[in-house]
Amino acid sequence: MPGGRLTQPERQQIALGLADGLAYAEIARRLERPTSTITREVMRNGGPTGYRADLAHRATERRAHRSRQTAPRGTQTPPQAHGRDAEAVREYEEIFTTVLMQSGMPKMMARVMACVCLTDTGSLTAAELVQHLQVSPASVSKAIAFLESQDMIRRERDENRRDRYVVDADVWYQSMMASARATAHIVEIARQGVGVLGSDTPAGTRLENIARFLDYVSESTARAAAQAREILHTKAEPPSDGTA
Repeated sequence: MPGGRLTQPERQQIALGLADGLAYAEIARRLERPTSTITREVMRNGGPTGYRADLAHRATERRAHRSRQTAPRGTQTPPQAHGRDAEAVREYEEIFTTVLMQSGMPKMMARVMACVCLTDTGSLTAAELVQHLQVSPASVSKAIAFLESQDMIRRERDENRRDRYVVDADVWYQSMMASARATAHIVEIARQGVGVLGSDTPAGTRLENIARFLDYVSESTARAAAQAREILHTKAEPPSDGTA
C-alpha cells in the first residue's frame, strides 16, 4: 500500500466515494490505503456528510505548517502508557473531538471532553488540560464551566486540594438525564404556546405536535438511560451455597 500523506486527487476520490455511499473500507481498497487512513481523513475534515476535498487539502496543509512553526527543535513526543503509538493516539483524539463537535458541542468544550475521556484515570486538573491542549487557562475554565453545566464533567478535590475534572459512566448517565430534563422543559414551553396561540390554529397545532414528539423523546431517553445504568452497574452476586 502507498504511504505518505494523501494527495489532492486521492481526496477527490474520497469525496466521490462518499457521495456514492461507499464504505470507508471500499474507498480505502480502491486507493490502496489503510481503512484507518480514510477514517481519520474524513472524520477530521467535516465527517461523511461535510467532507470537501479542496477544504480538506488546505486544512491539512495549514496543520502541517502550524506543526512546523510550533514544534520546538529537539523535542520528542512523551512516551505513551501501555506501549501505545503516540501518533495514533493524537490522531484518534482529533477524530473523537471532531465527532463531539459534529454532535453540537463547541470546539474547545469538545477538545477538553476528548482529552479527559482518553486518559486512563478519567480525570485531569486544569493545569494538565492547559499543558496538553496548549491553550490559555481562561479557555479551559470556560470549557469546564460549560461541561459542568451539562453534567458531562464533575469536579473532585484530590489529596493535594486541587480540583480534578472527572468523566466516568455515571457522568454520562447524569448528562443524558440533564438532556432529558432540558427537552421536557421545551415540551412545557411548547404547550404554553398552544394555550397562547390557540389549539385550533395552524401555529398552535404545530406546537402541539412538537410537544408530543419531544415529550415522547424525553421520556424514552430518561427510561433508556435508567435501564442502561441499572444493567451496566449491576454485578452478579456469587451463589450462597458455592454452586454455579
